[in-house]
Amino acid sequence: MLGLPGLAMALLAVAILSLTTGARAIPYDMVWSAFFSFDPAATEHRIIWDLRLPRTLVGLLVGAALGLAGAVLQGATRNPLADPSILGINSGAALFVVVGVAVFGITQLTTYVWLAFIGAGAAMLVVYSIAALGREGATPIKLALAGAAMTAVMQAIINAILLTSPRTLDEVRFWQVGSLAGRSMDIALQVSPFILAGAALAFLTARLLDGLSMGEDVARSLGQRIGLTRGLAGLAAVILAGAAVSAAGPIAFVGLTVPHVARAITGPSYRWILPYSMLMAPILLLGADVVGRVISPPGEVQVGIVTAFLGAPFFIALVRRRKLAAL
Repeated sequence: MLGLPGLAMALLAVAILSLTTGARAIPYDMVWSAFFSFDPAATEHRIIWDLRLPRTLVGLLVGAALGLAGAVLQGATRNPLADPSILGINSGAALFVVVGVAVFGITQLTTYVWLAFIGAGAAMLVVYSIAALGREGATPIKLALAGAAMTAVMQAIINAILLTSPRTLDEVRFWQVGSLAGRSMDIALQVSPFILAGAALAFLTARLLDGLSMGEDVARSLGQRIGLTRGLAGLAAVILAGAAVSAAGPIAFVGLTVPHVARAITGPSYRWILPYSMLMAPILLLGADVVGRVISPPGEVQVGIVTAFLGAPFFIALVRRRKLAAL
């Protein structure tokens, strides 16, 4: 579809804006020279390579991961409220990271990724197990309620740990609200293989999600194994969300809002929803990060706070819709 090249160009424009915008504005020609005529003595060149380029790359990776995770979760559960933050996946990953810092003394972002994966997977299993209780199984409403309840419990545990451990609070205070600031190239290099693997798995489920979107009975009549489809989609979401949380913290609403916008543009086919979500989510995330840098000079507002302000009105509008039971 013609919209994908346009979104790719918009993503490139936002990425360039991310490189030029901050406490110290850098002209476009200086960015160009930093890439093609690098001078170690030039302060602007060092800012580009050491600070803004890693931050931008992490934003691109995390945004794509959150967009894809939200899209596959909504398709697999047929729940318009499904999203790594709503279903407790982000909170599970965050809880295990916070426990790792408080109990095991972990201090490097590069070590967060494994704890985040374990926490994301554990939270997904617990939420789905709770929602599956009863004769009707894991309905969309039960999944949302179970996810909200588990998120509240895990967030309470996180807050208790942070209030009783000033060292842990100091270590994760910016990461906990969702931030791209201070991310190094090592972070981008570490999480990129996981995000690429999760994205590949997500795209492999596109045809299966299209079948599931027609209803479970129709999907079964076509020979589709519902449990396998949801298992693969859940695994993709855990990999993507775990990598995203480990790199930038638990950023909410990106995975919730973007797939709905993509669906409104492309229609119900996940063969188009997934690539649109993969491009639109980093546009939103990097755009929010740029906004956070300029609204409170000389400091900045963390990107997780900006996305919450942008996503909360959309969430309220979504839950007020009449047909909310399933996709």
